[in-house]
Amino acid sequence: MAKIAQGAMYRGSVHDFPEFDANQDAEALYTAMKGFGSDKESILELITSRSNKQRQEICQSYKSLYGKDLIEDLKYELTGKFERLIVNLMRPLAYCDAKEIKDAISGIGTDEKCLIEILASRTNEQMHQLVAAYKDAYERDLESDIIGDTSGHFQKMLVVLLQGTRENDDVVSEDLVQQDAQDLYEAGELKWGTDEAQFIYILGNRSKQHLRLVFDEYLKTTGKPIEASIRGELSGDFEKLMLAVVKCIRSTPEYFAERLFKAMKGLGTRDNTLIRIMVSRSELDMLDIREIFRTKYEKSLYSMIKNDTSGEYKKALLKLCGGDDDAAGQFFPEAAQVAYQMWELSAVSRVELKGTVYAANDFNPDADAKALRKAMKGIGTDEATIIDIVTHRSNAQRQQIRQTFKSHFGRDLMADLKSEISGDLARLILGLMMPPAHYDAKQLKKAMEGAGTDEKTLIEILATRTNAEIRAINEAYKEDYHKSLEDALSSDTSGHFRRILISLATGNREEGGENRDQAQEDAQVAAEILEIADTPSGDKTSLETRFMTVLCTRSYPHLRRVFQEFIKKTNYDIEHVIKKEMSGDVKDAFVAIVQSVKNKPLFFADKLYKSMKGAGTDEKTLTRVMVSRSEIDLLNIRREFIEKYDKSLHQAIEGDTSGDFMKALLALCGGED
Repeated sequence: MAKIAQGAMYRGSVHDFPEFDANQDAEALYTAMKGFGSDKESILELITSRSNKQRQEICQSYKSLYGKDLIEDLKYELTGKFERLIVNLMRPLAYCDAKEIKDAISGIGTDEKCLIEILASRTNEQMHQLVAAYKDAYERDLESDIIGDTSGHFQKMLVVLLQGTRENDDVVSEDLVQQDAQDLYEAGELKWGTDEAQFIYILGNRSKQHLRLVFDEYLKTTGKPIEASIRGELSGDFEKLMLAVVKCIRSTPEYFAERLFKAMKGLGTRDNTLIRIMVSRSELDMLDIREIFRTKYEKSLYSMIKNDTSGEYKKALLKLCGGDDDAAGQFFPEAAQVAYQMWELSAVSRVELKGTVYAANDFNPDADAKALRKAMKGIGTDEATIIDIVTHRSNAQRQQIRQTFKSHFGRDLMADLKSEISGDLARLILGLMMPPAHYDAKQLKKAMEGAGTDEKTLIEILATRTNAEIRAINEAYKEDYHKSLEDALSSDTSGHFRRILISLATGNREEGGENRDQAQEDAQVAAEILEIADTPSGDKTSLETRFMTVLCTRSYPHLRRVFQEFIKKTNYDIEHVIKKEMSGDVKDAFVAIVQSVKNKPLFFADKLYKSMKGAGTDEKTLTRVMVSRSEIDLLNIRREFIEKYDKSLHQAIEGDTSGDFMKALLALCGGED
């Protein structure tokens, strides 16, 4: 991802205070701390509105005027998270980093995430200042302390980064770019085992501009982003460090936006991380971080801090943040550029889709049929055997088992399973035993049965299936329910939503590549219907039809180009505009299409996460996604899940389900990431 707003423009949120007077500020702080209690409001207001350089002058003046150490007085007067934040602001940035690292490696255990964050993100100059500050503050050698507290390849990469010798961005050799991309490929994907030293050398020493081009070349050569190869070839803290380095190479502000989001999402707040980032980036790139945060997470950094913290601590953090981007109701030009880069990456990426369930080796349908019959015969049921067989056979093999079961025993395996197991486990096992098209047809039928309609299920299935899958679903629906899917949708839905679903249900999406001229026209249609075009043309009804045609019938590669052209024309990301300008089921359907076009595994990772977060579990959605994606892209979904939510799908299932249902889901999940 491109760097944002580089150059001479200042992108911090904290500026030098005009008409600054260090003695006057020192006196104000002394007064605020004098007597019983302290005036915390005055302290936070003054300190958060001065630059770090000015704060150092205040410290000097305070000592000259009162013969006392200002930081020690602040520590005495303040407490908790607010104290930690204010004290960190009063330290020179290099000393603040040094203190964070000292805390990370002191005592029992090591805070590897802190080490990774600081050493993966700092510039050469910042690294040299950090080493000197650590030596000055603790009279110890930072490299020696890190070596004493870490090990293996993780240690080696930290030491390389600590040298602060990354090459400058001046000149990039095209030949060296190609050579480095090939060397990384040969060190990982093409090698039995992994040559970690090659990864360490290239990622630890080459310039940022050079590495961005290497990553582009790597993607063209292998069809995989470098991150996918790192996840596949490396592990543990070393893997996390290398991924952090890559993220910082692509965009340091985006890396910190992600760190801030993860620090505040879910139950509890990682206050140390929140404080460290807000302090360290407030005079560097906080505006860029805010812009990217708003684009990626559909909320402002300001609003998330406001909702996740309290008291003077909150007020001080909000001052450092510098403003609420939600208040303007607009997307930043720089943020739109980030969105453009995300589409660009999506457009060239050819990531191989992989399921977690494969055809079993040495498959014997006779033996499986007999084992299943034995598991269900007599008193009680052997659920473990049923789960083991059904979750470790491909769908085609399961159909052979069904046929063999009927041939051997004259019984319907599905009927026997229904009578022996129940609840969530029954839904999961029976779903796995059905051919995929018949399973989807059944889910659609259930979504339209009875009072009310399950629009979310209709959208999930019809917006994400391929043409071949949609056609197979149509045939299965007709065969199983003696009614066309189109007639069923027409009877149960209405208006624009019905038109969208019927269009998707035809399975006639184009399958070619992009057409750039057509993409520009399609982007103009989108801009006009979403009411942000400079020169609207045509009647609204005609535009609505054309917009639906674009989203429901154009090929995925073409739509990626349309979405890029939309950003060029409007400076907006189409997904955000749809969410803002549209409503109800129509909005949900169009958003699902856009998300599926960009990254289908991520779309399903989000569905799985939402099915398990909060109070209660949406077992139906959880089951549907796990069954339908297990042989298609569940491995990719797992990777997206851990990348976005900072925990594995395996962990989420373990924490949110139980019993045999959990065991079957974990078997489908296929492993712990």
